[in-house]
Parts: sequence; C-alpha cells; structure tokens
Amino acid sequence: MSTKDFIEKDYYKVLGVPKDATEAEIKKAYRKLAREFHPDANKGNAKAEERFKEISEANDVLGDPKKRKEYDEARALFGNGGFRPGPGAAGGSFNFDLGDLFGGTAQGGGFGGGLGDVFGGLFNRGGTAGTRTQPRRGQDVESEVTLSFTEAIEGATVPLRMSSQAPCKACSGTGDKNGTPRVCPTCVGTGQVARGSGGGFSLTDPCPDCKGRGLIAEHPCLECKGSGRAKSSRTMQVRIPAGVTDGQRIRLRGKGAPGERGGPAGDLYVVVHVGEHPVFGRKGDNLTVTVPVTYPEAALGGEVRVPTLGGPPVTLKLPPGTPNGRTMRARGKGAVRKDGTRGDLLVTVEVRVPTDLSGKARDALEAYREATAGEDPRAELFEAAKGA
Repeated sequence: MSTKDFIEKDYYKVLGVPKDATEAEIKKAYRKLAREFHPDANKGNAKAEERFKEISEANDVLGDPKKRKEYDEARALFGNGGFRPGPGAAGGSFNFDLGDLFGGTAQGGGFGGGLGDVFGGLFNRGGTAGTRTQPRRGQDVESEVTLSFTEAIEGATVPLRMSSQAPCKACSGTGDKNGTPRVCPTCVGTGQVARGSGGGFSLTDPCPDCKGRGLIAEHPCLECKGSGRAKSSRTMQVRIPAGVTDGQRIRLRGKGAPGERGGPAGDLYVVVHVGEHPVFGRKGDNLTVTVPVTYPEAALGGEVRVPTLGGPPVTLKLPPGTPNGRTMRARGKGAVRKDGTRGDLLVTVEVRVPTDLSGKARDALEAYREATAGEDPRAELFEAAKGA
C-alpha cells in the first residue's frame, strides 16, 4: 500500500461507522458487509470482490486496537497538515521525501526510528523509495464454518475449502511464460514511483507500468496475464478451539494466501456459526438446561438426575419447598474456557402440573386442598396492590 493510500483511505467510511465507534460496532458492521460482498455470494462479480477486499483491509486495521491507534494518530498527523515548517524555514516550506520518515535514525540521532514503526506495522512496508523490491506479504483470506452445538463446546477439526491468489503455476510466479521477466525501467525494480503533491511533500505510488511488482513480462503468461498471480483453491484441515461462540472470528496466522518473492503468507480469518441444541443452551461459559420435576418432588424435596453434554448424568439434591423457576448449579459441567477449565451447568427447575389424574391421585389432592383450606397464597399480592 502506498503512502498516498495510507493518508487518503478512510477506513471508517469503508465500514460505514463513526470515528468513535466501539469495537463491537466495528465488528458488527464488518460482519454485515462481509456477508453481503463475500465472493462466494457474488460469483463473477469483480466489483463485489474488490469491495470485499476493501472491507477486509479496513477491518484488519480498525479491528485491531493497536493498529487502529496507530492509524488514527498517523491520519491526524498527515491528514491535517502535520510537519508544517517553522518561521525560520527558507521560502516558507520544506522539500522532503516521506521516505526519510520511514527509514532509520535521523542524522544526529534526534528522531530514533522515525515513523517506520507506525507505517511498517500497519502495512508491512518499510524503507525508502530507493530500496530494491521487497518481499510482498500474501493477502488475508476470509472464510466461514458451521459447527454443531457440541463441536463448538468441545472443539473440532473441520475441512475448509478456500480460494485465494497464489503464485501462478504456469509461469512459477514470474508473470512471463518463458520465466524471464525484466526489471521495470520506470521504477528500476522498486515497484514505486515518487511524485510531488504540492506543499513540499513527496509521495510514493505503485509504479503504473509494473503495477508495483518491480518486474515486467516481455512475454506475458497466458494464465495470469503477466501478473504472476492466479486464483488457487485448496482444502485444509482447520482446528477450531473448544468453547467458541456463534459469530466469533478466529485468526489463523500464516494460513492465508502465499506471499510473493519470499514474503510471508497472509492470515486466515474464520467466522464461526454454531447450531442450536434441542436440550442445552449457553450463557457465556455456562451451559443451561431446564429440568421438569413433579409437585411432590418440589414440595417434599428429593434427588433429581440431570443430563450433561457428552457426559454421564449428575444428581442434584432438591430442597423441600423448591419453587418453580429456581436455578441450581452443577459445577464444572459447562463450556470449556480459554484456560482449559470449564464453566457450570445451570439447571432450572420447572414444576410439571399433571393433566391426567387417576382416582387415587385426585383423592389425595382433594385431601391436600382440604388440609390447606385456610391458606391464601394471593393475600400478600392483594395487600401489595392496595398499598401501591
């Protein structure tokens, strides 16, 4: 990415969020746009694919607190006319190349590492426009996977098919069908050209002749049209860690598209979708389950067997007089946490009212009603209503 792109690209605008957006708002906006413009949902739509790349690039910066801070600081510095000359400058302006800021220590040691740490960390580039062509990092790849409820809790290894840009096999990534590209005479192999932007600034852009590669194919490869990159599909086994939640975005370093000229591979981002379970639910690191009990069990107390996810049942002791809706806890029977420990199983009691009574059971309930005829469970309710 060129310095011009760095200064002028508004990642907040790309994601459609304000500059003070929270991490949750940025994540929500990214997920919505990624679904809409994902290449799998827009087959053959080049504009959608380009839009998806912009969205992913914006999220890669704004979704990382450290990168976002560096981006905001740099935008404030250059976008608002930073580095204005002081009154002692001859002619009222300085002429300097921004590459000086990206390089090493300034003369005299006054500036340490300059701003190279800021821009190098964001866009994997450093050095000045006079350096030779550098290795290029591969693109990040976005994919999705759907897990069952149990797989999400316990973890799973799943096959994932990905499509990304990789070195063209026909020309071995050279872009030339004979495998002998020549150094671009315009940028002398750097892949960048400098231009003046007015006000004393000197900016660098990708070379228009070699498209930033630093090389030109005399005999362009028919497969990649001289770019050296071609679309590649591959299937890999991806380990999804235990305890993932629905909508979680997992980053797998170095599993994205291969780099160029010995550059590192990009990252793979996997968005996880989790199916529902007919019995269990989830609340953070805890699992939830509703267990029906009889009226005698709730009134007199007793022991109740409760199912667990993937394990043997547990027995909970029900205290006498347990009300409907009370929640008890079975420790260590929940979801796996990041530290390897488990959450709890939250058991909610549901008093089951019988709908079909035998004669003996009806007689027993009638006798109970006569024995408690003097009690009015709604008396306090009416008193409270009067007071209000």
